[in-house]
Amino acid sequence: QVQLVEFGGGLVQAGGSLRLSCAASGRTFASHAMAWFRQAPGKEREFVASVSGAGGITTYADSVQGRFAISRDNAKNTVYLQMNSLKPEDTAVYYCAAGSTVLARTASRYDYWGQGTQVTVSS
Repeated sequence: QVQLVEFGGGLVQAGGSLRLSCAASGRTFASHAMAWFRQAPGKEREFVASVSGAGGITTYADSVQGRFAISRDNAKNTVYLQMNSLKPEDTAVYYCAAGSTVLARTASRYDYWGQGTQVTVSS
């Protein structure tokens, strides 16, 4: 069982930056692939980024490639999402997720989810 709690959301102006953190409980953190998804009002949850258990492999949605960076610190049981050059269309609730399939982009492939953190980007 893995419990996830996200931190770091907030309100930022377009062009600004935020860093999200997701703290995980349990001893098996390093064995899980981790991902960030987001969901805007009236839209389906969409993939943002994922990272392998050891942190060496990452993948991104085209919409955030080059602006966002996912990383993890297995010693701290934490995964991060550094978001730069934010746009109003990045506004959403951001969720972290843990699963056993490396670099999966589908929400159904992830077994554990956090409660989400709101990110709002003003124009």
